[in-house]
Amino acid sequence: MLGALGLDETQEAAYRGLVRLGGAAQDDLARRLALGETAVAAALHRLEEQGLAARPRPGRWVAAPPGIALGALLTRQRQVLDETEHAVALLADAYRSEVAEPAVHHLVEVVTGAKAVSHRFLQLQMGAVEELCVLVTGTPVAVAPLENPVEDAAVARGVAYRVVLEREALTLPGQRTELAVGLGRRQEVRLVDTVPTKLVVADRTLAMVPLGGDGSEPAALVVHASGVLELLMGLFERVWRKALPLRLGIGGELIENEPAGPDATDLRILALLLVGMTDARIAKQLGMGLRTVKRRVKGMMDLAGGTTRIQLGWHAYELGWITGPPPAPR
Repeated sequence: MLGALGLDETQEAAYRGLVRLGGAAQDDLARRLALGETAVAAALHRLEEQGLAARPRPGRWVAAPPGIALGALLTRQRQVLDETEHAVALLADAYRSEVAEPAVHHLVEVVTGAKAVSHRFLQLQMGAVEELCVLVTGTPVAVAPLENPVEDAAVARGVAYRVVLEREALTLPGQRTELAVGLGRRQEVRLVDTVPTKLVVADRTLAMVPLGGDGSEPAALVVHASGVLELLMGLFERVWRKALPLRLGIGGELIENEPAGPDATDLRILALLLVGMTDARIAKQLGMGLRTVKRRVKGMMDLAGGTTRIQLGWHAYELGWITGPPPAPR
């Protein structure tokens, strides 16, 4: 309990003993605590240095009032934490200034060795604030299922996980258990026959991909915010759109959902949108409210993973919502 104030177990036990007894001789305190007299003597002298114990007369020790003595230590610890927080803020500002115009060699890092790759993977999760996007293949190299001790903490602080799993990965030991836990935390998990590569993207600002090699020592490339990172994020979104959502059944079994798609009305709106009609004209032609048309268009954009209507047209073609060549940008 008092370890945060710099006391070890013996020192805390000695202080609590003095508070409880109202004072004691060194040998009597050691006997009551069932500790060695040498260890208790060292603890008492340390408490004296910290202002937590005193000797009103030779051979007798008393505790300093907790409210005053421990309060002073707590104030000192808070000051240390405030100074540390300020130092972290300064380092963060310096880091942001550096990455605002990064040199080319700062855009990527090469991490070599299974232990280093695993450690970096855990770091990405510990540093994430909003979202982690993950592609999982059926061949683990440095990190296997059930070897992710920081995931609970990331989820607890509100980090959203979007995971696409290669079908072969379901056969890995512990993978189904890990999936059940993740789905139970309301993580989004999807399944696809194959994924092009392992990939982790944290907050769309940092990514890690494996480096191919001769199979000797695992290595990975850590990519910072750049055009390369945008390409990797685009790759993830493309795989994500084509994957089937997974959910837990009543008995805890994994169930593949059919991918969501537009209904017949959505497709009519999409067809008119792609020939250049405005929302207002579409609403009039279909006898619908303008807000309804806008809501349905926004829904299709969300389903397709696009942020503009031009992107909606391209993604709709890729997803098979429309036939024929993709619409030309207008």
